[in-house]
Amino acid sequence: QVQLVEFGGGLVQPGGSLKLSCAASGGKHGFILMGWYRQPPGNEREFVASISSAGIENYAGAVKGRFTISRDSAKEAVYMEMNNLRPDDTAVYYCNARQLIGPDVWGQGTQVTVSS
Repeated sequence: QVQLVEFGGGLVQPGGSLKLSCAASGGKHGFILMGWYRQPPGNEREFVASISSAGIENYAGAVKGRFTISRDSAKEAVYMEMNNLRPDDTAVYYCNARQLIGPDVWGQGTQVTVSS
């Protein structure tokens, strides 16, 4: 059974940087899309960024220019470099992977807190 495991969350000051990583286990899956969502305190889960198997990137407006997504298809891993972090980036960040057949796969989430 496929699982996604996230790494890299933590506490950072405003203006700082963090890098999130997510890797799949349980065999090869050929994900057609991998990405990140986040859920701020008291709010719904929202899209942050995605990258297709062809390398096409897509970003939410709030993070465009500050976050960069990348993937290693051979390792079935996805990364997100987050720069110039702001307090409103505080959220639980979830890794997501879309398969050609079957439901989306989600990681367990990693907390990112931006605070001085």
